[in-house]
Amino acid sequence: MRSELVSKIANRILDLPSENVTRVAIDGVDGAGKTHFADELASCLQGQGRPIIRASVDAFHNPRSVRYSQGSSSPEGFYRNSYNYPLLKRLLLDPLSSGGSRRFKKAAFDHRLDSPVDAPQEEAASSAILLFDGIFLHRPELREYWDFSIFLDVDFSVSIPRGAQRGEGSADPVAPSNRRYVEGQRLYLTECQPWKHATVVIDNNVLDRPHFKKDAAYYFNEATDFAAIRSSRC
Repeated sequence: MRSELVSKIANRILDLPSENVTRVAIDGVDGAGKTHFADELASCLQGQGRPIIRASVDAFHNPRSVRYSQGSSSPEGFYRNSYNYPLLKRLLLDPLSSGGSRRFKKAAFDHRLDSPVDAPQEEAASSAILLFDGIFLHRPELREYWDFSIFLDVDFSVSIPRGAQRGEGSADPVAPSNRRYVEGQRLYLTECQPWKHATVVIDNNVLDRPHFKKDAAYYFNEATDFAAIRSSRC
């Protein structure tokens, strides 16, 4: 069951050292279910004595002029130019890293308004857990930041129709309007092979029946006794 899988991962995260902020990435293509999965994890972790910070890479877009500098239909531009990684590091990831100030901002830019965001500065407890969702999170310049990372593996034939249900373009993965996004994410998958770097890989094609495809630590697998999960922390 989905709740049991989420509970397993939550318990893995809670078992990590807590003297510094624990930084967790939830990666996957558009429509993979990243935001929903991160919210489920946050709900499961609530009440365990660890403050939760929820944030997304979508609050760190580049301005439209940068995002479309290679053309509005360019897959290369989507992959290379969508996000302001130096600003993401400076405002959020570096402060929440070991030795950082723990004074952070969760947002910097609203891509819908094509305008900067003056987000309030917050201060994290040393025991906080950052749950950070978004695409392209296993790029080389980001990998070192994650204490635990999840890659939601979903076929484009599933993820694109999901996005369309939210009003995000055509449900046809090969529609011209989807080329920028599908081919841009194929570039990421080819170059970065996120499944090799993620702590766990989850097949999330069927939302009510996700299952593990990989656990880098071999800590648990599908044969795990679910009786223990029912009495878990979440």
